[in-house]
Amino acid sequence: MSLIDEVAAIHAGQPDPAALVGEFRRTHVLIPAVNDTLLSADLDGIRWLYAFTDEEALSRFALGRGAEPGTEWQYLSVSGARVLDVLIPAIEGPTGVALDAGSEQGALFPPVRGIVPDRVAIDTPPVVSALPTDDISDASVRGEGA
Repeated sequence: MSLIDEVAAIHAGQPDPAALVGEFRRTHVLIPAVNDTLLSADLDGIRWLYAFTDEEALSRFALGRGAEPGTEWQYLSVSGARVLDVLIPAIEGPTGVALDAGSEQGALFPPVRGIVPDRVAIDTPPVVSALPTDDISDASVRGEGA
């Protein structure tokens, strides 16, 4: 199925999250830019980068934000894989993707493991950065010698 079909399946109550993320990664999306800045919104501490499946979806979004009909918007056409693997990690702070925002068939790709790289996922447990300095070679093993 195409990305649009996978999103429609979610809205129809038949989600397949792995297929959705896979189709997003394989599909080129449009990322709007204003004054050379990628368009995004902040909500509850997460930046949501806007992405659109086609120019029509981007135009509907622009009209909904008060743009005049026929106004041209700058955008980048980028593979979803590049958005998730390169662009999202390059943005400071937790960042997800809002696909076709403002439409009846939108989808969110939050910054969690399985969608974005683990190093920028908000649900990744902290990594222990140092081992204990105490010598534990003499510690008894639980259950031995009890």
